[in-house]
Amino acid sequence: MSDCIFCKIVEGSIPSTKVFENDHVLAFRDIVPAAPVHILVIPKRHIPTMNDVAPEDAALLAEVLLTAQKIAKEEGIAESGYRLINNCNSDGGQTAYHLHFHLLGGRPLGALLEGHSS
Repeated sequence: MSDCIFCKIVEGSIPSTKVFENDHVLAFRDIVPAAPVHILVIPKRHIPTMNDVAPEDAALLAEVLLTAQKIAKEEGIAESGYRLINNCNSDGGQTAYHLHFHLLGGRPLGALLEGHSS
């Protein structure tokens, strides 16, 4: 998609600080980090939102999630804990319409929902 910032990062026309890359997945550091470790993990193929993931994308989605797990271990945040976030559409806080997951860690992140324990 020509106007998608993440597609431009995948193609290399916008620079990024890559953490991981293979044929299907790209992970790079967020330019405005919300935590000491803030990495975006994306499929290279353009999928606009989580709502657009189809059953045939199951293997790709698994690869994205397993990549996030691998990076959490490599970044040293797996044992202490991390958050993996996907925002979907405007009410969910999505601003870049290319499926992506925020991997956050490196400090206590606090409760996400008041009065909710998980």
